[in-house]
Amino acid sequence: MGRGIFAFPMSQKKKVAILTAGGHAPCLSAAVGQLILHYTQQCPDWDILCYRSGYKGLLLGDSIAVTPAIRAQAGVLRQYGGSVIGNSRVKLTNAKDCVKRGLVKPGQDPLAVAAAQLQRDGIDILHTVGGDDTNTTAADLAAYLEKHQYRLNVIGLPKTIDNDIIPIRQSLGAVTAAEQGARFFRNVVTELGASSRMLIVHEVMGRNCGWLTAATARVYQQGLAAMPWVPDIGLARERYAVHALYVPELALDIEAEARRLRALMDRQGNINLFVSEGAGLDSIIAEMAARGAQIERDAFGHVRLDTINPGKWFAERFAAMLGAEKVLVQKSGYFARSAPANEEDFKLIDACVLKAIACARKGETGLIGQDEERGDELRAIEFPRIKGGKAFDIHQPWFRQLLADIGQPFTPPATPAKSGH
Repeated sequence: MGRGIFAFPMSQKKKVAILTAGGHAPCLSAAVGQLILHYTQQCPDWDILCYRSGYKGLLLGDSIAVTPAIRAQAGVLRQYGGSVIGNSRVKLTNAKDCVKRGLVKPGQDPLAVAAAQLQRDGIDILHTVGGDDTNTTAADLAAYLEKHQYRLNVIGLPKTIDNDIIPIRQSLGAVTAAEQGARFFRNVVTELGASSRMLIVHEVMGRNCGWLTAATARVYQQGLAAMPWVPDIGLARERYAVHALYVPELALDIEAEARRLRALMDRQGNINLFVSEGAGLDSIIAEMAARGAQIERDAFGHVRLDTINPGKWFAERFAAMLGAEKVLVQKSGYFARSAPANEEDFKLIDACVLKAIACARKGETGLIGQDEERGDELRAIEFPRIKGGKAFDIHQPWFRQLLADIGQPFTPPATPAKSGH
């Protein structure tokens, strides 16, 4: 899919639809606002509507017409986190789940229902803002539309704080989430004084990819470098620092790490761990399955991580080995993912939106992003090439230096994961 049969005359009036889907990220409201703002500037006579709650709203025909009043205030949306038009997790190829949730009737094909609604609404261009699940679903919809000769362009924007979409170099919202996660821990870490032997576990989002955990630790450590310290009274940088960083792409020898961290605990009285929610996930699931616990999954087949609690698992195993008197597990995920986009993210959001509108006017279909396999060119990437679960490249110099700075050995797995940014 790409150029060709969907190209529109530049002067022809069209109708645009926007939806956001999946989990929140610090880019959704800004992306919606910028799409409305730039369409209003470039194509003022084109109609725009937003489907409420993602693909759910599309299936139910629940939408918001973008009025002149909304257009005039679209720039305000960049100041807000979350999605002002609402999200949901719906997989259009999972008919059973859609029926169960009352989104389609038994025997209906959700893809056909979505396509019919787009036709009824007279939509020519659909913008999907979401992660790999949202955009692989968009790919399914685009393929269905092309097969059935529906004249519509589907153009996605890459949202996920995990930064794990193949082949996108940098997904929208991830940089802000790392900054916000570091901000979150700057307050949490002061709990180190609540006990003479304190273990603090900071659980960071990242199902398959450790990028966000690593980037959050990096931003946090950089912040420590700019802080004043008074070591003689106990206000020492060493106590506030990250002492260990566990991501899915690194091997973990718990016994060896416990020995290293026990020595630190004995010397300074506290330990701070940064843990990706995907680190050790296979071991956790295996333990749960062995005791007969139910493993809950979402509509896309992913394990529901909110029911697994990886941070607690790490805390329980390290607490005894470190001789911790008090343990605190804190999750920054919802705090980090719900913030408004920072300036760096907003620049990328705006650039992607402008490219998306240019592609819409040319009739191009795909996911807008910096294509790692094409020299990081910002382009409409073909939907069949979009995949989730890109691994974080642990061999990057900045990450190796980060581990060296916190005194953690670099331990790649015996079978390296497929690397990504």
